[in-house]
Amino acid sequence: MFVQKSGLEYLHNGCKPPIVQRDVKPANILINEKIQAKIADFGLSRSVALDGNNQDTTAVAGTIGYLDPEYHSTQKLSEKSDVYSFGVVLLEVVTGQPVIARSKTTAENVHITDRVELLLSTGDIRGIMDPKLGERFDAGSAWKITEVAMACASSSSKNRPTMSQVVAELKESVSRARSGDGSAASSVTEPAMMSFDSGMFPRAR
Repeated sequence: MFVQKSGLEYLHNGCKPPIVQRDVKPANILINEKIQAKIADFGLSRSVALDGNNQDTTAVAGTIGYLDPEYHSTQKLSEKSDVYSFGVVLLEVVTGQPVIARSKTTAENVHITDRVELLLSTGDIRGIMDPKLGERFDAGSAWKITEVAMACASSSSKNRPTMSQVVAELKESVSRARSGDGSAASSVTEPAMMSFDSGMFPRAR
């Protein structure tokens, strides 16, 4: 996953003009024998303006569930469209759940962002994490990664972080979990304080 997000960071910041992949989803992330991820399928990729302005496209492209709703409605493409899709993929990794699932109460299809948002509002990190993990996760890191993913998947591109900001936050979170600093300090029922102070990553409520 780090190769994937670092790959997107390179496309957005290392390429001139920047490139938007436009179809970030699990099927387009290849994993090698070392569990390293690489971006695949650039058939829908487009370059965007260097001046930072969004670019009109002739037709919206992407996959339902991962497609940026703002891009879909305005047909204005920017790097933040990839950020939205990455956020959705990250939520799938965290929860172990499909992007679209039928609600048990309403029998309607519900997007993963809506399901996670509801659980975040109740402070239920156990209900968010993939059940296969059991109790084998650092609560503070789990909160941070989930909140980063939700910030990425904001309905408004202005409220989404850049991929560089996402990379920094996730690297810090993974480093924290590997060092074992979070398990004893963080309750499973309490959100962790986000180190990024721009307001882009709010605490769970």
